[in-house]
Amino acid sequence: MVSPEGYLSIDTPENVVFDYEVAGIGSRFLAALVDTVLIIVLQVIVNLTLLLLASALFANVLDWESSLLMWLLAVFGLMGFAFLWGYYVFFEMIWNGQSPGKRWAGLRVIRTDGTPIAFSESLIRNLVRLVDFLPAYYGIGVVTMFINEQTRRLGDLAAGTLVVRDRATVTLESLASSPTSSASIRTIPYADIHLPIERLTSQDIQMAEEFLRRQYQLASHSAVASRIAKALLERMGVPASQMGTMSAQDLILKIVQASRSRETE
Repeated sequence: MVSPEGYLSIDTPENVVFDYEVAGIGSRFLAALVDTVLIIVLQVIVNLTLLLLASALFANVLDWESSLLMWLLAVFGLMGFAFLWGYYVFFEMIWNGQSPGKRWAGLRVIRTDGTPIAFSESLIRNLVRLVDFLPAYYGIGVVTMFINEQTRRLGDLAAGTLVVRDRATVTLESLASSPTSSASIRTIPYADIHLPIERLTSQDIQMAEEFLRRQYQLASHSAVASRIAKALLERMGVPASQMGTMSAQDLILKIVQASRSRETE
């Protein structure tokens, strides 16, 4: 349910609630405009390159009535379709739900349960973009977003996704400067504790990062930390007694730091 302030509350399986600011039509329009300009520029560059290459290779047989020209036009049409949806799928996969336009506007596509989108969701929402685009520039899509309280277009409804305001990415430097992390870094006799973080999913790590990012905005962050820490320990198969005097916040921080270190190895 979206609040009057435009925030969507998502309850995780661990009964931890996170709020996401739903992106409005204006910011989504600006992101789409930037992406459209980039797509047009890319298409012009690629099409001109292919045309010049074809002219150089088939200068003697290329004329306005040749079948080769018809095939070339067909290739241009297929490439135009590929650019229209392949552009979004490509960037949403490598940038975790963001296209260049969305990154510029500070937006991100996520699943309705708050987890990152996968290839299937990106593919579905961008194939349906062709319908959202009708009868003119996002005509049906804009009408659907006006009707839907989460400003979701048909592609989002089909794929089970929505667009939200992006939050700053958690980095080791930002964690090291936070009150919780500074305490954990000073008390690192915990360094000899082995945590099998390879048993955790990307959603588990994202939940831990989200808590660290927003813990001081939560009314009872200690209780929330305990629930998250308990869930993560169960996923890893580590008994709570093995953690000794380590606090729940320190455990979550250690898991995120270990995950980031593992990514850079």
